[in-house]
Amino acid sequence: MTGAAPARPAASAPHAEPADLRLVLPALGAWAGAWCGLVGAARLVVAAVVLLLLLAGAVVLRPGPRARVVGAVALAGALGLGVGLARAAPLRAGPVHALAAVGASATADVVVTGDPVVLAARPRPGRPDQGMVALPVRVEAVTARGTRWRVRLPAELLARDSRWAALLPSQHVVAHGRLTAAEPGSGAAATLVVAGAPDHVRPPSLLQRGAGSLRAGLRRAVAGLPSGPRGLLPGLVDGDTGLLPDAVRAEFRTAGLTHLVAVSGANVAFVVGAALLLGRWAGVRGRWLPALGLLALAGFVVLARPQPSVLRAAAMGVVALLGTAAGRPTAPLPALAAAVLVLVVGDPWQARSYGFALSVLATAALLLLAPPLTAALRRRGLPLPAAQALAVPVAAHLATVPVVVLLSGQVSLVAVPANLLVAPLVAPATLLGVAAALVAPLCLPVARVLALLGAVPAGLVVLVAAVASRLPGGAVPWPSGVPAALGLAVLVALGWWAGPRVLARPVVVPALAAVLALLALRLSAPHWPPEGWVVVACDVGQGDGLVLSTSEPGTAVVVDTGPDPAAADRCLRTLGVHRVALLVLTHDHADHVEGLPGALRGRSVGTLLVSPLAEPPGEARRVAGWVAARGIEPVVAVPGTTWTWSGGSAEVLAPASVTAGEDPNDASVVLLVRSAGLRILLTGDVTPVSQAALHLGSPPLDSGVDVLKVPHHGSVHQDPGFLTGLRPRVALVSVGKSNDYGHPAPATLDLLRGAGAVVGRTDDDGDLAVLATPAGPALVRRR
Repeated sequence: MTGAAPARPAASAPHAEPADLRLVLPALGAWAGAWCGLVGAARLVVAAVVLLLLLAGAVVLRPGPRARVVGAVALAGALGLGVGLARAAPLRAGPVHALAAVGASATADVVVTGDPVVLAARPRPGRPDQGMVALPVRVEAVTARGTRWRVRLPAELLARDSRWAALLPSQHVVAHGRLTAAEPGSGAAATLVVAGAPDHVRPPSLLQRGAGSLRAGLRRAVAGLPSGPRGLLPGLVDGDTGLLPDAVRAEFRTAGLTHLVAVSGANVAFVVGAALLLGRWAGVRGRWLPALGLLALAGFVVLARPQPSVLRAAAMGVVALLGTAAGRPTAPLPALAAAVLVLVVGDPWQARSYGFALSVLATAALLLLAPPLTAALRRRGLPLPAAQALAVPVAAHLATVPVVVLLSGQVSLVAVPANLLVAPLVAPATLLGVAAALVAPLCLPVARVLALLGAVPAGLVVLVAAVASRLPGGAVPWPSGVPAALGLAVLVALGWWAGPRVLARPVVVPALAAVLALLALRLSAPHWPPEGWVVVACDVGQGDGLVLSTSEPGTAVVVDTGPDPAAADRCLRTLGVHRVALLVLTHDHADHVEGLPGALRGRSVGTLLVSPLAEPPGEARRVAGWVAARGIEPVVAVPGTTWTWSGGSAEVLAPASVTAGEDPNDASVVLLVRSAGLRILLTGDVTPVSQAALHLGSPPLDSGVDVLKVPHHGSVHQDPGFLTGLRPRVALVSVGKSNDYGHPAPATLDLLRGAGAVVGRTDDDGDLAVLATPAGPALVRRR
């Protein structure tokens, strides 16, 4: 009897090496530490640094890998806290901070550190509004009140003169203007509002002059293209999306393609990869090849500017290229972790950047989620190229969607197929755009041909976005705020864990599909607030309560709080507001301030702006008590000052002067807000006398406004020349149902409608929202 033959060893199946996570936890610790160091109170941050250092010292004496990991995370967290505090502390103290707090006039020596952006440039009948130019600067010296201080602080500069838009990074300029407080958390020490032209302008550095020439050449090369490719190609090459139409932006957002309208890590990889291929073709070998890659990387960072995603990709590229040059290729995940660690320590403000978070999450998804997803698709019979092509957008979408909803308030259901379709188009569009930029200074006709070739894939990308955004149910709304985003992240994690288990049981799949369909229908039902809202007039009863959106999720600007704390709190909760960057109380009448406790409930306040007239005395004392209990120091509004926040600004137009005993209505703070391309005038309760003064004495109002908050709840006491001269396209009347004052007056409503305004009133329509559309402001009524 023969024994059974020994079993033949099975062919060893390929298996993935376990991910190297040694640097991941320290990188996350440094990221969290930098974030907390920027926003935390100095004493608490210092105490946390000491505790973390003590923890690191205690565990370093213990043997074993766990102790080493804990020690490394503690040290990284302490480092992040320290650099965050070191960057944030100078912004909260010193002469610039003190001067900005009182709106002092100053002369500043500044260095331009980024590209100018033109805000709210909307031509109108009569005198066109040229908008304002915003640009980041570094203040190196400031002179005010007869004293000169040497400093080195980041700031934002706002200018009305269009010549500021021609400046390039690295240029030294002297600016004369007024210092105002910067938006908390913006990374700026102050905002310098300048009325005149730049003075004593020095030329840019040779490097920036060359980059500026390439960027300008690309714009000349794309000038004759259709609007979509004309705006997208510069976005892919150097990150400038100023030429991209608003309608196309909205289509990209709905289709889940927003990452394509600006430079991303993929664009960096395309350019460096192309440079390495050309180098090999030209015979470059050995360590000269990584050196060529580093040179291409540095050049592209200068051209595209140091945006968060570009910096992340550049840091990873540097690690990988140096490893290759040393003969020790670097694994991608440790390279990503090293990039995060270096960047958040070098520039802790990256820790608060949504762009940086999206870039890191997308890259991590490609490294951690895409491989197992590819393997799962292969097991179901999909060819390897198709499996990889599908796994990449699915993984990136799942990893980034919790952050995306913070920015957009919606979940795109067409993002994966849209990204799948455009994936082969992005590389040729980017490379042809880069080629056009490089050739344009030498031979513009050839650059135009290259741009025309690049317009083909770029135009197809725009077409995919347009079609995908118009599909029924292409995007479903999602509640705003951090808790809702965290809830979505939990759902994604549960889906990733449970998906394979559910799909292994075919009988469960139809039931799951039905549940998901019902959920999608529920989420896609009409909701409030509408996407893209710029200003909301809250239905707070007989009073005023207005909210202005910012580009920072969960943060808003509030102007007046109405008479009812519950109504003010309800409106802000509905809008998902948990932080008030700027709170303005136009005057101390009860119908504008009694809702303040509700607005403060569970929310932090950056700055409180108040009228210079603290009357009536009883109400003023109540307001003072509420804000003192929260440790808020009021700032008196000064005409001519401009307050800025992420995505907008407000210029104080009135009151110019007040006297004791005058009507508090005439002491109302009047603001001209510029946000999302709209000009919004918020008037408090100013009387006809003050309205006439504004009409005759406020040049910023000469070109009219898009949106008007009608003074004094639409009462009959209005200056007709003021209302009609503003030519508002939308008029908001904040008024209570069946009030005893006869507000709003029919004559006032007729006057506004006769001037061409669409009128909304909170007593009939409930909350009112104004959206910015390509055709101008659009009014949405909640009822």
